[in-house]
Formats: sequence, C-alpha cells, structure tokens
Amino acid sequence: MTLPTDPTSHPAPARVGFLGPIGTFTEQALLQEPDLAQAEHVPYSLMTDVLFAVADGEVDLGVVPVENAIEGTVNATVDTMAFDVDVLIQRELLEPVSFDLLVRPGAPLESIRTIISIPVASAQCRTWLRANLPDVEFVAANSTAEAARLVADRDDPSVAAIANARAGEVYGLMSAARDIEDHPENQTRFVVVAADGIPARTGHDKTSIVVFQQADRPGSLLAILQEFAARSINLTLLLSRPTKTSLGDYCFLLDLDGHVADPVVADCLRTLRATQGGVKFLGSYPAAGTDATGTRARVDEAFTEAEIWIESLRRRIG
Repeated sequence: MTLPTDPTSHPAPARVGFLGPIGTFTEQALLQEPDLAQAEHVPYSLMTDVLFAVADGEVDLGVVPVENAIEGTVNATVDTMAFDVDVLIQRELLEPVSFDLLVRPGAPLESIRTIISIPVASAQCRTWLRANLPDVEFVAANSTAEAARLVADRDDPSVAAIANARAGEVYGLMSAARDIEDHPENQTRFVVVAADGIPARTGHDKTSIVVFQQADRPGSLLAILQEFAARSINLTLLLSRPTKTSLGDYCFLLDLDGHVADPVVADCLRTLRATQGGVKFLGSYPAAGTDATGTRARVDEAFTEAEIWIESLRRRIG
C-alpha cells in the first residue's frame, strides 16, 4: 500500500485562481501548500468565478471552499461543480478559522458603529458581538479580505471588519479584538480543482460524486445507500440538492472513503451508473486529516478474495 503523496512533490502550476482579494482564508489555505504558494495567484471576486476560470482554461488550478464545520456546505461552490462546470478535484485542504475585529489604527472599540464582513463570518461571532457590540450595523462584503480593504479605504474610525489577522497585516489595520469566533475548533475544507486529471491512488483517498435519481422511483435514496453499505464503503458526506429543473427534483452529493482505482469503489460506481438516473464524477483525490487505510485495505482484500471465488466458479461452467 502506498503512502499519501507529499505536497512538495507536485509540480508548481503556472496560475492558481482563488477568492480574492489578497488576505482571504482561501489565499491563506493555498499558501500552506508549497507548490501552490510558488504559482502566480489570480484573485476572483466570486467563488464561482474561480471554477469557471478553471473550466475555461484561464488558470491551471483553482482553490475553493466546499464545507465549513459550523455553517455546513458551501452551496454556491458545490452546486456549480455539480451542474455548471466540468472540473475534477485534485486534493483537499483543511484551514483553521479564526476571526479578528479589525479597525483603523488608533480607533477605539467603543467607537465602532458599523461592521463589514461576509454574513457567514458575522454569524460565527454572534456571542462576542452580542456581548460587546450589540447595536452595530452589518454591511455585507464578497469576502472577509474585501471587508478589510473597504475599512482601510475609509477614513472613518467607526467602521470595522471581521476578518483574519493576515488581512489586517495586508491592509494596515489593527486588531481591536482577537479570536472573537464562537467556536475555536472551526475549520473550513477547501478543494483544489483542475480541468482534467485524476491523482494516483495513495491509500488515503476520498471520492466525490453526484448521483441523480430515477424519476418518481420510491426508495431511490435507500437503494443508493445500500450499494455503499453492501461494500463497507464509508460515506463522509451525504447532501441533497435541488437539480434546478423542477420543484421536488433532487440529486445527492456524496463523499466516500476510497479511490476509483480501488476495485470495491469502482464496482460501486459502476452499479450506481447502471441503476440510477446518472452519476457525475467529481474526483478521486488525496484526503486531508487522519486516514483509515487499515479499514479500506481489509475491505479491498475481502472484495479481491470474493472476486477470485466468483472467477473460480465461472471457470467450472460447461
């Protein structure tokens, strides 16, 4: 069994797209990867713009958030990958989330009347804001870094931003309060996507797919889940999303442990493709975090043994 790949072994891409401007959590995540850090960084105003840029060949890779430990799935990203573009996930990244209240140098906390940030960031700091700034007005921005930049551009000590500490350094702001998030253990999961290519199996992999149901078929979700249960394949994400075709028509986004090169995973995908309304493959890629290679190896061995048994029976036919 091969070990997970070393990120430093990736050839440096020429251009990497990310949610800008400089100072976002997305940029912070990509800077942790040696090959991505060496590339030319191309900021985009929207997460979905990054995905279209990858699909259209404007950039070699894109980095986008797909899930937050507190707020859940980033629907704009996963919907675009499911319905609008054809890209493949190359790897996933985990980035801790910590927020500061950023102000212009010298501005006292008691002077703050307006906070600029993305609604998700403000929502993740509810407890601190309720205790310290209960009457502030909130203004939405496209990203936390854009919020910091807007505060830096204003000569107004009553305006602050919720963003990470790096954004404060980039735009010359000071932290009036640090680590104001409600949940210090919060993380965001990002994926690196390309227009094509499936990374080789590492032994600690994840596969992402979209499964479309047969129309008006009772028990279709149960039928899908039974395919994974029968093969002892662990699902790490199960999400239903409207297909945007008609009211009540849903598909399922699934993340599962394993790689399309694993015989048992390949067999499961083959069956789903044959029995369901359709399957869109989003990628098999190295998984972040602690692995479960022992469990996966045992399942693979059992599947291989069963395959040998079936072949031995077939040879006796006739």
